[in-house]
Amino acid sequence: MPRYSAEFIKEMPKSDLHLHLDGSLRLSSLIEMAKRTGTKLPADTVDGLKQLVFKDKYNNLAEYLHCFQCTCAVLRDMENLERAAYELAIDNQLEGVNYIEVRFAPQLLIDLPNGIDFDRVMHAVNDGLKQAMQEYNRSEPVLSGAKPPFAYGIINCAMRMFGDKGFSPYYTNLFQLMRDFAPIDVIKLAAMELVRASVRLRDEEGIPIVGLDLAGQESGYPAGKFKEVYEYAHQHFLLKTLHAGEAYGAESVFEAITECYADRIGHGYSMFIPEMISHPDIVDKAAYIRNLASYIADKRIAVEVCLTSNLQTNPAISDIKQHKFKDMLDNRIATVICTDNRLVSNTTVSKEYQLALDNFDIPLKRLKDIVAYGFKKSFFPGTYVEKREYAKHCLEYFDRVAKRYGFI
Repeated sequence: MPRYSAEFIKEMPKSDLHLHLDGSLRLSSLIEMAKRTGTKLPADTVDGLKQLVFKDKYNNLAEYLHCFQCTCAVLRDMENLERAAYELAIDNQLEGVNYIEVRFAPQLLIDLPNGIDFDRVMHAVNDGLKQAMQEYNRSEPVLSGAKPPFAYGIINCAMRMFGDKGFSPYYTNLFQLMRDFAPIDVIKLAAMELVRASVRLRDEEGIPIVGLDLAGQESGYPAGKFKEVYEYAHQHFLLKTLHAGEAYGAESVFEAITECYADRIGHGYSMFIPEMISHPDIVDKAAYIRNLASYIADKRIAVEVCLTSNLQTNPAISDIKQHKFKDMLDNRIATVICTDNRLVSNTTVSKEYQLALDNFDIPLKRLKDIVAYGFKKSFFPGTYVEKREYAKHCLEYFDRVAKRYGFI
């Protein structure tokens, strides 16, 4: 098994295609944002927040998700939101990440009584990302061609589940307006409004909204319930990813692909766990998993792998070597190394690569494949020809770095 140094991993070109904005703030900035807006946090120091909220280990997914109450509370201020997006891009640039797709749920941040609507939220995020991109791409190494430029896209998340209060002002108001509707109908309506607004803002104002995601509690809220939402995205050339196979069985991944036209799968971890399959019609679970894995590999449907996050939210994984990433590699599935949440999981893209490369047998050619998938399977905000050219530029840089470190 080749050993890859931290220096090599930092310098090689990278992407992050599964990156939640509201889970990736700088902790020091979160404290400053809270003070500026008068938002009460459980602690007002970095050490205090690490002890009480943002931990190295979590007991379960619910404790992990509790962190987002703190971050979303400060991000309903547009200055804070733009700053968070800007700093997130900068933090990625500093560790050699060339391309990111930033995802978040705009409806968690909308606050209409305070004048914060969907368009303002999206412009704030885009303004922060664009400023960081323009600054980086004006640097000498990029202008001279020595390094690839930085680029980004935005993925908007619809929520699988929310309640009649406590999730956000937008969701609370929506439930009040539709109090005679079944909760799932309210949830689906919000998702449809999100995808329509995303397409409008992309087409009319050029904001690089490149994809739709479905996030939140999987169990009880299968992807198929959102089929019409994903059909709208599909018909309007908005690319599609879903959280699937994170806390539910392989049939969740199958449904994401067949019902929602998924171009990529977020996590996909439980796809290789037979005991998590619950559909009564699936009798031969091993065969089902084998056939599904073969289909995904053949269709080159990429899986967004988030190792640290899975370790934190799946107590059953006591050792990283137990992670189903090995099964994904063995089945030749297109895998992309991602962070999920840089703050909540206390990680970076470089750390995630180091974790993978230190614990799984990944020769240089396979490593280059994984790096390549991050660019080739991206929802790049341009034409296919432009994406290919960008990916080529990044992979040529990978070869130069690998040669400099003696791998070629």
